[in-house]
Amino acid sequence: MYLESRGLAANTINQQLAAVRRLAHEAADSGLLSPELAAGITRVKGVKRLGFRSGNWLSADESSRVLQRAYGPHLRAKRDFAMLAILFGCGLRRSELVGLKFDDVKVRQEHWAIVDLVGKGGHIRTVPIPAWAKAALDVWVIASGVATGRIFRAVARTGKVWGRGISQNVVWYVVRTCAVAIRGRRLVKQQTASGTRHCCTASARCEIRRIP
Repeated sequence: MYLESRGLAANTINQQLAAVRRLAHEAADSGLLSPELAAGITRVKGVKRLGFRSGNWLSADESSRVLQRAYGPHLRAKRDFAMLAILFGCGLRRSELVGLKFDDVKVRQEHWAIVDLVGKGGHIRTVPIPAWAKAALDVWVIASGVATGRIFRAVARTGKVWGRGISQNVVWYVVRTCAVAIRGRRLVKQQTASGTRHCCTASARCEIRRIP
């Protein structure tokens, strides 16, 4: 009731309840809670999620083909490939991707992650970065020579990096161009105007083949 009074989304409430259930389970194993009390906590039901995913969602194979389409030797292709890798591997929105800075990417428990990412509605989360996505990101960073500020920058036709960042429209254009190339038709704008959602949101949910 407290979480619902804060106006949180159903997914957010269920995620926090899962953490409480896990804490109760470990507390019971450590003798801090009685088994009966822990069992009562774990039986608390989550919030029912209503609605369905709208839009045109890519399958795992199609996501791999989109990455293959973006892959190339030129600097802009390396940037596009890195952007798609972070989108697919970490499940970021367009607004979160364009605002990503070098200070946001850190090592946590021997794994790379985007730490304290402020997302839609002011929600703060830490997002793990799959190894293959981090490798694609490193290729772009080394090739571009960018080391501070926002990670993704505009690339001129001459191959020169300029500006302090990119707009959300650039990300949408890259996704649309690559997806249209593999599907042969226009993408349907997915979910909300705040960002393009992809079916492949995290490496734990969907395994994407590595691109050589």
